Amino acid sequence: MASQYCHVIIFGIILLISSAKAQPSFRPKALILPVSKDPATLQYLTSINQRTPLVPISLTLDLGGQFLWVECYTSYVSSTYRPARCRSAQCSLARATSCVTECNSPPSPGCNNNTCGLLPGNPIGQLATFGDVGSDVVSIQSTNGKNPGPFVTVPRLLFVCGSEFLLGGLANGVKGMAGLGRARISLPSQFSAAFSFNRKFAVCLSSSASAKGVVIFGNEPYMFLPNVDASSSLIYTPLFINPVSTASSYFVGDPSTEYFIGVKSIRINEKLVPINSTLLSINKEGYGGTKISSINPYTVLETSIYEAVTNAFVKEISSVPRVASVAPFSACFRSKNIGSTRVGPAVPQIDLVLQSQSVFWRIFGANSMVQVSNDVMCLGFVDGGVNPRTSIVIGGHQIEDNLLQFDLAASKLGFSSSLLFRQTTCGNFNFTTSA
Repeated sequence: MASQYCHVIIFGIILLISSAKAQPSFRPKALILPVSKDPATLQYLTSINQRTPLVPISLTLDLGGQFLWVECYTSYVSSTYRPARCRSAQCSLARATSCVTECNSPPSPGCNNNTCGLLPGNPIGQLATFGDVGSDVVSIQSTNGKNPGPFVTVPRLLFVCGSEFLLGGLANGVKGMAGLGRARISLPSQFSAAFSFNRKFAVCLSSSASAKGVVIFGNEPYMFLPNVDASSSLIYTPLFINPVSTASSYFVGDPSTEYFIGVKSIRINEKLVPINSTLLSINKEGYGGTKISSINPYTVLETSIYEAVTNAFVKEISSVPRVASVAPFSACFRSKNIGSTRVGPAVPQIDLVLQSQSVFWRIFGANSMVQVSNDVMCLGFVDGGVNPRTSIVIGGHQIEDNLLQFDLAASKLGFSSSLLFRQTTCGNFNFTTSA
């Protein structure tokens, strides 16, 4: 009898694991999410089909975010929503140890007793709260890296319920944030587990208001019109973990889920910029270093680094007349005095030097300059103040039309530098023609 009882338990566990896995009619090699740029907020937006029946949910993309969170309290209706019960395997996977016991309203998404919770946050509005962990159906389009394929389903994708006030500062119509960070229930981690592909994903943000960029979960190739494989010539650098969380809300002891790289120095027109190199390392309190962010619209530099970079840039472009500053920028110039190249305005190139002098991320005019009016353009870096949490935050404008591949298993970043050199852009992914 005991033997039969054990067999029943084991069979039940197998059924639970199977139901949590994706069950597509075929096994996709990769998945895609289109990404657009909201002109009012400069936020990068995507959309995920969630719930039963499926509803498109508009989300702000958070490259270093811990997980998907969605506002649940006003209009969440789904027959397949399931709360994650305290001490369950789902809560363990999410590293959620807190347990909700004081919800006095009728059970609903975001209000279930005996449910574990996490801390959803909005780094744009600097807002945070406590939210229930739950799961629901998600449908996402597959790809072979070149063409879109059929939609596939994850029956129980874990996410966190956020309060309505968390939407403050997010783009109009947005209902949450899509976290792509180094966490066990981030979207890249869950998709790779659901479909058994490698733990890697690529981000390619479009600089065009009329053409969508893309996030590709899974393996190469990453093809862009006209038949350019952006993954064929990537430069690689290690990813580092900040031992102290940089999220807007976190539990003590949590490491950061954002993506840090090891910038060692900065060059402008091949000339070394004099900066305090100790600011480029992460100290034991989690301060310093360099991270990549889709939340910051422009690259943010600690004050002394900002002043050194700006002064060096202005010196190298001294033949071009300066004009009055335009907030949030300080170094602005007359556009008519700046020429044009394939990779944007003809201005001094900026190199972020990485693990060796021969490995660097080169920023050309299309990514360093911002056109603020018909006749004025500015250096698109902003002053982050004295003693910020992170010394260099590489922002959205600087990574547009650059393909970035985040390999979580190997802990490395692959980057293309500007795709304009290869006569394509991040807006040239083929979303319309099936293979």
